Amino acid sequence: MKKPAVAIKLISYPGVFLVLSGIMGLISGCDRTRNDKGYEYFPDMAHSLAYETYTPNPNFPDGLTQQPPLPGTVNRSHPPYPYANTDEGRALAGSELKNPLGSDSLVMNQGKLLYTVFCQHCHGEKGDGMGYLYTSKRYPMKPASFQSERVLGLPEGELYHVITLGYNTMGAHGAQVRPDERWKIIRYIQQVLQNKPL
Repeated sequence: MKKPAVAIKLISYPGVFLVLSGIMGLISGCDRTRNDKGYEYFPDMAHSLAYETYTPNPNFPDGLTQQPPLPGTVNRSHPPYPYANTDEGRALAGSELKNPLGSDSLVMNQGKLLYTVFCQHCHGEKGDGMGYLYTSKRYPMKPASFQSERVLGLPEGELYHVITLGYNTMGAHGAQVRPDERWKIIRYIQQVLQNKPL
């Protein structure tokens, strides 16, 4: 049986075939511009046709792609905190905010876990202010003890305010700890570390 002429030529000239394949590969993979990396198969599946965040955009009056949120927009996962970071704001939060959670075992277990992650390194396992950062002398000021008379007398809303916005040398934890998690931590502090009745 006689082989096709094309197959004979490819077998006869493998060097020419390899050179032509290499040239085709170089042409198809050329960097045409800094932002366009050559020819691609189905490029719209790999590269979005949408405007990039900081690029000019003729569709808006200010010519910018990134637009500010509309007035009155509220982030559903982080509602605005209505109390000021002042002594008055802390006292107002203490009188108005009440813990919406009960003291069932799920809340207490999650509160203990959250306390261990976010609070124990400063305030200590027993809440006495003897956390690792203080006992190792990495932090020079002793954190507040939850057993002190001053802290025992604080309303739960004030504790919530302090966790959210910070107080004195304690930094704000509102960005790290969600609102429901703050209440769980407070419930654990009050029920277990302070031994307060509900």
